[in-house]
Amino acid sequence: MKTKIFGAGSIGNHLANASRTLGWAVDICDIDPKALERTRRDIYPARYGKWDEAIRLLESDKAPCGGYDLICVGTPPDSHMKLALAAVDEKPRAVLVEKPACTPDLAHAQELFDRARSQGVAVFVGYDHVVGEAAETMGKLLAEKTAGALETLDVEFREHWGGIFAAHPWLDGPADSYLGHWQRGGGACGEHSHAANLWQYFAQQAGGGRIVEVGATLDYVRQGKSDYDRLCFLNVRTESGLTGRVVQDVVTRPTRKWGRAQGATGAIEWICGAEPGKDVVVNAPVSGTPGNIEVRKTRPDDFIRELRHIDAALAGGSPAKSPISLERGLETMLVIAAAHRSAQTGRVVRIDYNKGFVPEALS
Repeated sequence: MKTKIFGAGSIGNHLANASRTLGWAVDICDIDPKALERTRRDIYPARYGKWDEAIRLLESDKAPCGGYDLICVGTPPDSHMKLALAAVDEKPRAVLVEKPACTPDLAHAQELFDRARSQGVAVFVGYDHVVGEAAETMGKLLAEKTAGALETLDVEFREHWGGIFAAHPWLDGPADSYLGHWQRGGGACGEHSHAANLWQYFAQQAGGGRIVEVGATLDYVRQGKSDYDRLCFLNVRTESGLTGRVVQDVVTRPTRKWGRAQGATGAIEWICGAEPGKDVVVNAPVSGTPGNIEVRKTRPDDFIRELRHIDAALAGGSPAKSPISLERGLETMLVIAAAHRSAQTGRVVRIDYNKGFVPEALS
């Protein structure tokens, strides 16, 4: 595989390392020469032990066009659609767009979906947690009805964003990037949308269908140039009537990344980072002894597994069935867009998937 990565920030470095671990050729591109130098001198060596001389660093306007198997878009969300559309036009085997896929106004989302399909290019969205071993294990248990018929589902992704800024020390704070601007895809609702995405995945694995109703309470912070949600609480309902809750925030310390599916005969829990380097799935029947399934991993492992998943999906000829397919990622974007509309109007917002990935799908 030959890979081109747009964005020399934290995600770009993770994807570069994952690609090199798999033996793939890598070009990292960025509009800022300082970002490329920071990758070579600081970020990559600090994380992975030393700089990999096989990685090419290129200013974006000087990068080759065409000839790549995989193009990754690891830039801020408000640049995703423009870069992803251009990437599809290069006709690689696949494009990977970091989450969230786009901005909450859904600009160009349907255009990307249509163009990718017409060009025959598989597009994925970087919700790496949903293809992690622990999430896949819980999804399998739900599909097998291990806890009986699903009655309700909660997923939380509560994490103070100090860790994000520690990984990006060149940023002075939220206002200095998209993170401090919900309209650009930041804030808790966008940045920590792993929870909404995981909720959708678990619900679908259990046969609950897609989210069609969103009632949201968001706590917006408007300070200086910043305008973002620090707390995001969603009550959701699927097309089958399954109801549950999604919580995302940027204030919780220590971190809590957790999900619980309550079934008629038991419960299943997903705990990310239950201990350092360990995820856990708890299978707890109403009668009987709970069983723990432990998954050991590192943060780089998340991205290695994500790229292996993409490679396998391409090899198997079924990328559209992937839980990180563009369609699934844009379904999460509809939930994000509905959350902001619900919070700002004070009413429940419905999603009509027949209308596509456009604002008119929300009512």
